[in-house]
Amino acid sequence: MDKGQGNNWTSSNKFLLLGMGNGVPTLQTPLFLLSLLIYFVTVVGNSLIVVLVVADQHLHTPMYFFLGNLSSLETCYSSTILPRLLTSLFTGERTISASGCMAQLYFFGSFAATECFLLAAMAYDRYLAICQPLLYASLMSWKVCFQLAAVSWLGGLVFSIIVMVFLSRLKFCGPKAIDHFFCDFTPLLELSCSDTRVVTIVTFILSFLDLIFPFLFTLASYMCIIAAILRIPSSVGRQKAFSTCSSHLTVVTIFYGTLIIVYLMPRTASLRQLSQVFSFFYTVLTPLVNPLIYSLRNREVREALRRVLRRDLGGIQSSH
Repeated sequence: MDKGQGNNWTSSNKFLLLGMGNGVPTLQTPLFLLSLLIYFVTVVGNSLIVVLVVADQHLHTPMYFFLGNLSSLETCYSSTILPRLLTSLFTGERTISASGCMAQLYFFGSFAATECFLLAAMAYDRYLAICQPLLYASLMSWKVCFQLAAVSWLGGLVFSIIVMVFLSRLKFCGPKAIDHFFCDFTPLLELSCSDTRVVTIVTFILSFLDLIFPFLFTLASYMCIIAAILRIPSSVGRQKAFSTCSSHLTVVTIFYGTLIIVYLMPRTASLRQLSQVFSFFYTVLTPLVNPLIYSLRNREVREALRRVLRRDLGGIQSSH
């Protein structure tokens, strides 16, 4: 098909999503049940953290304010991919409309960028708490918290809009089969028959601002944090200081580790299946493990859950 015969995003054409079973009937049911379980636990776990942060006065601190934002984001993040994946696995229908593909890519990119900014804001919060404890209250005021959260959410939305504007001008020719289980940027770009240099350069520049810069900022923050912790004379003090940021450090390592592997891995035929496995991990499993990490490794979250349950059970018993 000639380039002039290509269709852009305004057309009614559909894309075929490969991956996740790739049409193998015997895998559809177990993958559907597994994905449904993951989505249920993800939504319930992250929603529970948001409820605890709002309901428990002891969690009304900057650190848990950002955690509440992160949990809200993870619910939105997984809802961008899993409902569509569940529908595909349940019905066997693997096509997605051009507008639906663009919407999925937009929200996925937006929430991914927002998570990078939020993780950086959480790292800055831990840096101030451990390295600048005397200035913490003045530097991390509630006004600053709201500003950092707002910039994180708006930054992701704006950067994703810019990419979508350039991507919507591309034309797509020939077989529109995306070798992935959702509409991701790189597999989609491979299908274009237009000149993709401009959108590639724009995306690279934005990726530095919404991915590389937050990552380097987070990395630098934790280098300072670790150096400050090592200077604490007592082992008990070091353990207490590290416990305040260990959950966040674990989440950062999992998120950026899998993200870097996926987008730096060569797009060769032999590695594409492995790339999809890592993509599944950071897009689907990371939102699942985050509430587990924060609830299992964080004593204050566990105590807040006990207080809320005790208060609710006490209210039920008194009503009877």
